[in-house]
Amino acid sequence: MKKIILALFILISISSFSQEMSVFDIARKGTLDQMAMAYKSNSEIINSVDKNKYSPLILACYAGNYSVAKFLICNVKDLDYQSDMGTALMAAAYKNHVDLVKLLLTKKADINKTDIHGKTALMLAIDTQNVELVQLLLQNNAD
Repeated sequence: MKKIILALFILISISSFSQEMSVFDIARKGTLDQMAMAYKSNSEIINSVDKNKYSPLILACYAGNYSVAKFLICNVKDLDYQSDMGTALMAAAYKNHVDLVKLLLTKKADINKTDIHGKTALMLAIDTQNVELVQLLLQNNAD
């Protein structure tokens, strides 16, 4: 009986390791420690894109995963990487994550990039009727 329990424990342990979170899952709902470990094992992973052309930074900003997004903002090669739906700044603006928008602006994110529909972060902030965010973007020379 002890051998069976030990075997089951080993199988469960192995299966939990094989079901590691992807860098995209970590961006959405993971921790800073998880992202740092992924980065340590492969520093280029944070610059990858998923099947929908979203980067981990865009996903972290959209989800409001501040600690992971902050790590990515400081370490990605292209802060202004653009999926069809826009940049990390646009994702943060669309989801009203003001602190992330502020951080992206301090790191010189391109405030006037457009998505495939021609919308900017300012337009997205207007769409969501976030007055604070609209004012912040205008103060930072949004066009």
